[in-house]
Amino acid sequence: MSRLHKPKAGFWIRTWVSILYPLDGLLFKIRWRHIERVVSPEQGGVIIAINHTSQIDTVLMARFVWQSGRVPRFMIKAGVFGWPIVGFMMKGAGQIPVYRGTADASQSLRDAVSALARGEAIVIYPEGTTTKDPTNWPMQAKTGIARLVLLSPNTPVVPIGQWGAHKRHGEKVERGFLGRRLFQASVGEPMDLSSYAGVEPTAAVLREVTDKIMTQVTAQVAELRGQTPPEEFFKPARVYVDKT
Repeated sequence: MSRLHKPKAGFWIRTWVSILYPLDGLLFKIRWRHIERVVSPEQGGVIIAINHTSQIDTVLMARFVWQSGRVPRFMIKAGVFGWPIVGFMMKGAGQIPVYRGTADASQSLRDAVSALARGEAIVIYPEGTTTKDPTNWPMQAKTGIARLVLLSPNTPVVPIGQWGAHKRHGEKVERGFLGRRLFQASVGEPMDLSSYAGVEPTAAVLREVTDKIMTQVTAQVAELRGQTPPEEFFKPARVYVDKT
């Protein structure tokens, strides 16, 4: 399957593509749904919101975003940027470090807003970490994505649900050729949240926007699982904080 669009990408992005693209295909049987719903580069910046079930789903979703014709700019926990080689490549590829629960988190938002103004695709896991829901449904998300929306209210938000990367060896899973596990992603309709332009970022507003986005993400996960999601989001007890 060819890319839907082909915007320019730098050296480090293409290096990541050359590494991850064949690796994803080797380990997983990949299936996309409604990939054409991802806002095209000609339409400007876009915020892509995804549920998080496993550390490996990041490399799979990087392939997905690339396949949609966008150059992914992930907002990733800052600790990853300290890893040898990988951290250097992340910086070179223009990914955005996020210092969860610290004052430096505001710099991450400013960097993301600047990227959106340049017409780029910001990819964010609103939950902030892999879900702690016992049945792997999306859990209650952090309000960082709502803060980003209020700073760039005219930017469309594309909700994506993904499923399959979290399955572990020995679990009953659907497998394809050569024993590859099935991984699926489904894209919802782009969300217009421009009505929040100029709205004060109170706790209630931030929670409302966040839950509205995660409800649409969850709807896509439900489509993939063929199940009805819980009526309420699971609320994790732990607060995640990154060192500055």
